[in-house]
Amino acid sequence: MKKLRVGVVGVGHIGSNHARLYAEISSADFSAVYDLDLARGHTIGRKFDAVTAKSLDEFIEMVDAASVATPTNTHYEVARSLLARGKHLLVEKPITDNTANAAELVELAAGNGLVLQIGHVERFNPVLGALEKHLTHPRFIEAHRLSPYPERSTDIGVVLDLMIHDLEVILHFVRSPVQRIDAVGVPVLSRVEDIANARLRFENGCIANVTSSRISPERMRKIRVFQEDAYLSLDYQNQSGEIYRRSGGRITRDKVEIEREEPLKRQLMSFIDCASTGREPRVSGFQATAALKLAVEITKRIASSV
Repeated sequence: MKKLRVGVVGVGHIGSNHARLYAEISSADFSAVYDLDLARGHTIGRKFDAVTAKSLDEFIEMVDAASVATPTNTHYEVARSLLARGKHLLVEKPITDNTANAAELVELAAGNGLVLQIGHVERFNPVLGALEKHLTHPRFIEAHRLSPYPERSTDIGVVLDLMIHDLEVILHFVRSPVQRIDAVGVPVLSRVEDIANARLRFENGCIANVTSSRISPERMRKIRVFQEDAYLSLDYQNQSGEIYRRSGGRITRDKVEIEREEPLKRQLMSFIDCASTGREPRVSGFQATAALKLAVEITKRIASSV
């Protein structure tokens, strides 16, 4: 079977990691990169033995599938061009910066029989697989995602930049419509919110409390899930976790067994498999659009409370 030719559009911090990993994955032929900064493109292309395209049109001719790791406000135009030319796509999250454009990309991919996967990388974190083995009926979920100021992705607020990871995971877990949203956010170093909290009530009674900050001195990516029979505490960053259960009138604590792997590599390997076989991706454009819709609604609530 002929290997899929893959490439990366946008080889900044995130895109260069896509390039590094595609070059390691034997099931694909890492063929091309393209970046508006041609010097940056040449540097990454040479480093990972891929051709550096001089334009997006030239890049499109060199690949069968691609990662789009450009700034969020360019996702729609870049992805639309690639989908219109029959290319399978992995688009970094968020899928776009508005739901109308996201829905159009989903429709275009479906109409052309193409895979459209979105880069919600936590869904490929081994921690999440470990959590799902113990998940029954979540009643309360608490998520914290903190990081220092990134100097990138500042064209969007922290809700679309960081919180959207947790929103997508929570929607996947709860599988119930959101009934009520309370949200607050504060701009500190950006024009838009740099720290935000959202409290979500779902129709099935589950509550989720989600906090994200990109002005923290420390990094943290943790989620805690409370259900009738157990409480699970998991650390995405350290790929570790514990499960607390009631047993014989007391609380027991056990470590969750997790096989550590690089989530981004797992995500890219899954994308290559989906693009090669036509399988449905773990995070489809449709699922990512649902997370985007919720994130946009949270940002609206934040804006209206200022």
